[in-house]
Amino acid sequence: MTTLEIWLTALALAMDSFTIAIASGLILKRITMRHFLTIALFFGLFQAIMPLLGWAGSVYFYHFIEQYDHWIAFALLTFLGVKMIRDGISGDEEHHFDPTRFATVLTLSLAVSIDALAVGISFTCIGMSTLQQLAFPLFAIGLASFVLALIGCFIGSIVGSKLRFPVEPIGGLVLIILAVKILIEHLA
Repeated sequence: MTTLEIWLTALALAMDSFTIAIASGLILKRITMRHFLTIALFFGLFQAIMPLLGWAGSVYFYHFIEQYDHWIAFALLTFLGVKMIRDGISGDEEHHFDPTRFATVLTLSLAVSIDALAVGISFTCIGMSTLQQLAFPLFAIGLASFVLALIGCFIGSIVGSKLRFPVEPIGGLVLIILAVKILIEHLA
């Protein structure tokens, strides 16, 4: 795998993180740098760890993961999307969807990194057999996801602060569309 192919793979995997980070910024409108960094760090970390887990478990779990990874991502993103829409429509501030909560960031990070697990399996298939061979691809994937998630949070926050209507339902719709996209890509 060439350096260009590694960076293109990293950018492709980071697109989901970027999209969800924009939705998170839209919802919160004003979030602190700590929130930006937390979201970006979790997305980057999960995107880097999941290929490692996919690579490590590919011998034992290849067929199981390949058959169900898209369904898991679909279920997680759809669940969060529906919750965002419901919370946005209800107008109940106490149950407001908060992408800065630990459980939410963790779930979002897991959902967007399921594809990275499959990429880790493909690393085995193309002959990457040592951790040394994986070091640069994992770094590139994590860095790309971190940077794009950070940029996405900024964009979403700036745009969200200018909007005068509840954007949670829009963010929820984005998550559901992303879930459907992942499912269609894997089933096609």
